[in-house]
Amino acid sequence: MTNMTPSKEILDPIEIASRDEITALQEQRMAWSLRHAYENSAFFKANFDKHGAHPDDFKTLADLAKFPFTMKQDLRDTYPFGMFAVPEEKVARIHGSSGTTGKPTVVGYTANDISNWADCVARSIRASGGRAGDKCHISYGYGLFTGGLGAHYGAERLGCTVIPMSGGMTERQVQLIQDFKPRIIMVTPSYMLAILDEFKRQGIDPRSSSLQVGIFGAEPWTNAMREEIEQAFDMHAVDIYGLSEVMGPGVANECVETKDGLHVWEDHFYPEIIDPATGEVLPDGEMGELVFTTLTKEALPMVRYRTRDLTRILPGTARSMRRIEKITGRSDDMIILRGVNVFPTQIEEQILKCKGLAPHFQIELVTSGRMDAMVVHVEATPAMASADARAVSAKELSHHIKSVVGISTKIEVHDPDGIARSEGKAKRVVDNRSA
Repeated sequence: MTNMTPSKEILDPIEIASRDEITALQEQRMAWSLRHAYENSAFFKANFDKHGAHPDDFKTLADLAKFPFTMKQDLRDTYPFGMFAVPEEKVARIHGSSGTTGKPTVVGYTANDISNWADCVARSIRASGGRAGDKCHISYGYGLFTGGLGAHYGAERLGCTVIPMSGGMTERQVQLIQDFKPRIIMVTPSYMLAILDEFKRQGIDPRSSSLQVGIFGAEPWTNAMREEIEQAFDMHAVDIYGLSEVMGPGVANECVETKDGLHVWEDHFYPEIIDPATGEVLPDGEMGELVFTTLTKEALPMVRYRTRDLTRILPGTARSMRRIEKITGRSDDMIILRGVNVFPTQIEEQILKCKGLAPHFQIELVTSGRMDAMVVHVEATPAMASADARAVSAKELSHHIKSVVGISTKIEVHDPDGIARSEGKAKRVVDNRSA
């Protein structure tokens, strides 16, 4: 893989500024954001007043702990536009995310918000190794989901040639990668595996493709998955982080030269880590739930938004801005099975250790007698699809999960291509337990 370390001259000055400079900018922007939310959003005014908080209480970043959290349910309760802090005629774009249940969460952007978003995604692509003039193949879904258009505007802002493929039509994805020869692909990691399968189905060596940089986000994925993709394509696989409630993709990104966690673009987003149970702010370095406050958002500012993502904050390395560790799971996707906490990424890591199994899987939760149980559905590789080989793979995976995760599971090894492919975020857990 090519060395893609950028020269300092092409970075935004704030990326390599001193911590004192970053903190001073954050305090200035935080004071504006809290006042903007309070004075222009009926929701935030009521929420601040209910908890005895006022923008005048903010003097330093430590004072942010005095302000109440914002939850996903707040967006549903104020559906569709009840949290906006600008008149509707000032909203240039609306996105939404349905999640798994209930009303969609609706987010709005002014023209200035969209410009800042494009800057953050452009910075993320550059940190990943992308440069002006590169062709960028975008396989995130377009529409209300923020992934496609967020990536698109950022790639254009950087000066890339954009191929707005969107998700689906996997055979055509491979054809256009072969014909258009993009250097960058932006896609969910689970769908990249489907693209990899299609390369192999067509008899094309993925290492012969033009792809040199893959920017993967929208779902948790492991370093083992990174290695799988990098080895298959001879490309850099880099993590991008975002969520629609805060902005969309481009809140944080790994730097290709280190791949040691995602640098938060702290000039636009202020991160905290809290204890998920108590809400207490934890010091940098401790594992907990990630919380964000926006510093520049106009249409929909967010104050202490609880992401449910579990990680920790680490000091900067390739950039001055602090990093978050790769997201390993969410507090609301954590499975508690017979008293053991399990995340889908832990199961993924064990599957990738088994040579006879493809990296596609789904976890089914069932009731067995009076107890909850887990069935892991995986598929055999074409070379290991016989009944005997599948039995060996099932036994191997069951052993790995028991040894590392600490639970007994039933393993169902299906035929190659037997697990449904995702064209966006993979649905990793199906809960079929009795009520």
